[in-house]
Amino acid sequence: MKPSGEAVKPAGDGRAGLVYGFAAYGMWGLVPLFWPLLKPAGSVEILAHRMVWSLAIVLIALLFVRRWAWAGELIRSPRKLGLITVAAAVITINWGVYIWAVNSGQVVEASLGYFINPLVTIAMGVILLKERLRPAQWTAVGIGFAAVLVLAIGYGQPPWISLTLAFSFATYGLVKKKLNLGGLESLAAETAVQFLPALGYLLWLGSRGEAAFGAHGAGHAALLAATGIVTALPLVCFGAAAIRVPLSTLGLLQYLAPVFQFLLGVWYFHEAMPPERWAGFALVWLALITLTWDALRTARRNRAEALRLAVQAQAQAPVPPREPAA
Repeated sequence: MKPSGEAVKPAGDGRAGLVYGFAAYGMWGLVPLFWPLLKPAGSVEILAHRMVWSLAIVLIALLFVRRWAWAGELIRSPRKLGLITVAAAVITINWGVYIWAVNSGQVVEASLGYFINPLVTIAMGVILLKERLRPAQWTAVGIGFAAVLVLAIGYGQPPWISLTLAFSFATYGLVKKKLNLGGLESLAAETAVQFLPALGYLLWLGSRGEAAFGAHGAGHAALLAATGIVTALPLVCFGAAAIRVPLSTLGLLQYLAPVFQFLLGVWYFHEAMPPERWAGFALVWLALITLTWDALRTARRNRAEALRLAVQAQAQAPVPPREPAA
């Protein structure tokens, strides 16, 4: 008989994966509380510090885990280097717009971007990868499109912040899928691409006497340096969750971040929520409920079909002949 510890290990891994998942998406959801602490630094300066200090933190993490083999393979592959450059460019846009949106009092609209991101990802899968959608997925995408129209009418213009965040992050996810690098390794490569332009910008600011780093005390400088931890720590937790919980569970956990951001925008930052904005968000939530229901139903059907095939294969397996008795 196996020791009881081995029997409970998968359940323990699952519980640990949920903790890591909640930690990752919880930190991403609460990060709007952090960016205002960095004022009076401007959004571009904060973004540059995030790039520079993220690389430092990730390199320390890679030294700790001793994973370097991927770097040589990446350098020898022009295609992968190109994909890394594209990933670095789109995540720069995503980070920059998000920091600017939070620090300019538009947390709710920023949260909308991450609510509609799964719908944009599905639409890009159809357009770029020729994926086929189930009827419920088409319904969700249609409802999401209607939500954007309602919000555009309410705003008097399309919700550009939300759309930029959604499309940039969906593009980032598509590139990462083709790149097939681990989270830590990918962040190291992307921030390596970002590092020199970011450092050059910070040095230029310093030469003009306009840099906030060091000009507002050691505490403020430490907060700017902490942007590296704020970037890397959730990603490490996400990577730990991804190998311990099913993808369907991870897909449900992803909604925690925009929910937290939305609640912070409404209740903590007291942003306005006129009726047309509520209507747009309600449609987005309806689309996500439809999408989630379809994903859970499909996963349940797939498990049932796999079980049926396994039972059928076992029933059809030839019975080994018995050896004659001595």
